[in-house]
Amino acid sequence: MQIFPRSLNKLPLVAGAGAALALPAVVFAVWYWFSPWYTDVGYEPRQPVAYSHRLHAGELGIDCRYCHTGVEKSPVAMVPPTQTCMNCHASVKTDSAKLALVRDSWKTGKPIQWVKVHKEPDYVFFDHSVHVSGGVGCVSCHGRIDQEEVVRQTQPLSMGWCLECHRDVKQNQGASAFIRPVSQVTNMEWVRKSDEVVTPPRPLNPPENCGGCHR
Repeated sequence: MQIFPRSLNKLPLVAGAGAALALPAVVFAVWYWFSPWYTDVGYEPRQPVAYSHRLHAGELGIDCRYCHTGVEKSPVAMVPPTQTCMNCHASVKTDSAKLALVRDSWKTGKPIQWVKVHKEPDYVFFDHSVHVSGGVGCVSCHGRIDQEEVVRQTQPLSMGWCLECHRDVKQNQGASAFIRPVSQVTNMEWVRKSDEVVTPPRPLNPPENCGGCHR
């Protein structure tokens, strides 16, 4: 007497086919949903003060370096202190409810707790000054921030993404799509002409070895 139906003979084949299909599906799921393109791009935290880059950097044309004073000489661009805000707002929009926290910070000396948007892991070393002095524009990493009401992350800032730029610059130097004249680094609207080759301020040799960014 047969205990199990004959259809169960196909079970190993079905299980094998299922496993063969499941493995690529799992690999794809990890590759896509665990990648910075999915987990990080689009990150747009709410800030304690509704600061508009569209207004300040876009409409008013304030240079990035006015607020981010360390970008040309330091590894960090620096978040501007309240003093920078008050350089203007001591006489502009002095009664605006939106700036109440700024005025309180100025009176008490307690810094505003801005939420960092573009973050690298602690084990990654990134130097803003090296990139800016080499002709890498703000827009390459931060996107058209002059058009953003709320700052958001537009690039993955992953190791593979950084290496793509490093390899292109090392190979093409001034012809690389990532390099522009240093005078145009903060110009969000700068576009390279089809036959234009930029002369870098120095020979560019961005690292591809681990020690270049992991110290």
